[in-house]
Amino acid sequence: MTPVELSRTVLRAVRCAVDDGELSVAVPEHAVVTVPGPGGRGDYATNIALQLARPAGCPPLQVAEILCPRLRDAAGVADVEITGPGFLNIHLEPATATAALVGEILDRARPNGGQCPSGPIRLTGTSRPDGPTATGDSHPAVGHRTPAAGPRQTATTGHIRPAVGPTTHTPTGPRYTPPTTDHTPYGHTPTLAQTVVPLRIPYEVRAEVVADTLVRVIATQGGRAEVDHVRPGETVDLRPVPAPEDPAPLGPDAARWALLYPAGHDRPRITADHLLQRESNPLFRVRYAHARARALGRNAVRLDFTPVPGDVTDVPSAAPLVRALAEYPNALTQAAAHRAPDRLARHLVAVADALLAFQHTVLPLGDEKPSAAHRARLALAEAAGTVLAGGLSLLGISAPDYL
Repeated sequence: MTPVELSRTVLRAVRCAVDDGELSVAVPEHAVVTVPGPGGRGDYATNIALQLARPAGCPPLQVAEILCPRLRDAAGVADVEITGPGFLNIHLEPATATAALVGEILDRARPNGGQCPSGPIRLTGTSRPDGPTATGDSHPAVGHRTPAAGPRQTATTGHIRPAVGPTTHTPTGPRYTPPTTDHTPYGHTPTLAQTVVPLRIPYEVRAEVVADTLVRVIATQGGRAEVDHVRPGETVDLRPVPAPEDPAPLGPDAARWALLYPAGHDRPRITADHLLQRESNPLFRVRYAHARARALGRNAVRLDFTPVPGDVTDVPSAAPLVRALAEYPNALTQAAAHRAPDRLARHLVAVADALLAFQHTVLPLGDEKPSAAHRARLALAEAAGTVLAGGLSLLGISAPDYL
């Protein structure tokens, strides 16, 4: 059951209540179904009771109590809870919940498999507080940086510059393409809807990279960040521990990861370890896991089967991956709320590690023929690859299909 199907289920419950005479309202054309917010429970939540309370002439809690048993009787629904003033929190059957989660991620896959077409700011040298504005480019999937107005709109140019986005290799296998739709990306939660978040930062490379990333992360929450530079002695909103040396020699991707992966109060390590293609390097694991997800898709095409969201409970290693994907929207929310992109980076490592443990179960072995189970596992792996690509894009780091 996808969120769209669950929305129809909610509307059917409303229609049944109207037909039975328990509610006297016009059945709306659409019911909003989202991942539960803070204080919510279950797999999905809807505010339909709050929406109908005024036309029904009764409190939202009463509307929710009328709809609750009808939703519980729906196929694929395990339980329904009421929280707050009347939010309906829907628990799906485990297999149904996984299929719905995977289906939502794939439906919301961003163009270019989650890549960043226009790109973030790029590291190129040392900082100077007297150059022209260099506040980053627009980001088509998740919003854009809005330069703050006023005399301090100027920023550094010695170590950053607007640049084209990360380059990627396009698979050349027969008929294979990663998910590429134009829907709202998975993890978009309007917790900061129409909120302007000021980010006053010092003239320092790490502060600028963190702010550049937060512009995109905050946009996933429906907010808009305005970045302004301040001079020594003035109040700042964001002051991560500076890098001990220039990160530019690491290259744009490793440099950004080196500055973003540690918590803001920790001093980043600017070492060549970030360039090693080894299991000990978190950046390598994240990008390698994404490349493996794309490789599984190419190999599945050669075996003539495609991903279909479904039940993966027969594979023990699937549970940690499903859990990590389900927690991704919350990781974005926390990263935006605490101005901490390291929370996103660390969550991507958790998704990558879970995918690398699960990947060996996806394709048929030996003479085994592709089955519904393989299609469901492939869909889960592809969803994980989509989340990794989208998360790396928010960090301003490329996610190559080949590594």
